[in-house]
Amino acid sequence: MTGRAGTESVEIAERVAVEQARGGDPDAYAVLVRMHLAGAYRAAMLFGPGPDAEDVVQTAFLKAYQALPRFEAGAAFRPWLMRIVINEAKNAARSADRRRAATVRLAGLDARPRSVDPIDSALSDDRRGELLAAVRTLPTSQQRVIACRFFLDLDERETAAALGLPVGTVKSRLHRALRRLRTRLQPGDGGHT
Repeated sequence: MTGRAGTESVEIAERVAVEQARGGDPDAYAVLVRMHLAGAYRAAMLFGPGPDAEDVVQTAFLKAYQALPRFEAGAAFRPWLMRIVINEAKNAARSADRRRAATVRLAGLDARPRSVDPIDSALSDDRRGELLAAVRTLPTSQQRVIACRFFLDLDERETAAALGLPVGTVKSRLHRALRRLRTRLQPGDGGHT
């Protein structure tokens, strides 16, 4: 039972820190940053350009701090924060894509990225690499749901809040994505259906 009691104490500590931060206490906000930094960084790596993840996280935490007065009292902080991080990461990815496309147009360079994907290099295990490759073949909407549920460990309700979707949409996208992944990752079929 220590697991549930530990989770409840973390939730209480988070709620207290949120209320204190909303009241203007920067130390309380620092507690929230420490609590959610690793998850925010993972989200930035998954949803945005890996090399800019630290910038994305810093910007997201700043935007979250500025938006605290609009945060609904009593709501779950983590999915709200993850939504900000995900949106910031997607904006950074779009910006990086635009810069890369402009560079290619101006210089007439090959459009393929030359840097190693930090996610790929971090996932050295073959099976995890295979899984990640299979996830990347999914439609973007399904990739996002998978990333939130399994890579960021958000539940369905938190995933819905983070992505700005109804819970039913999260469930249906998750179901379709998992079905596709099972088909692609079945042993002996080489990933073909």
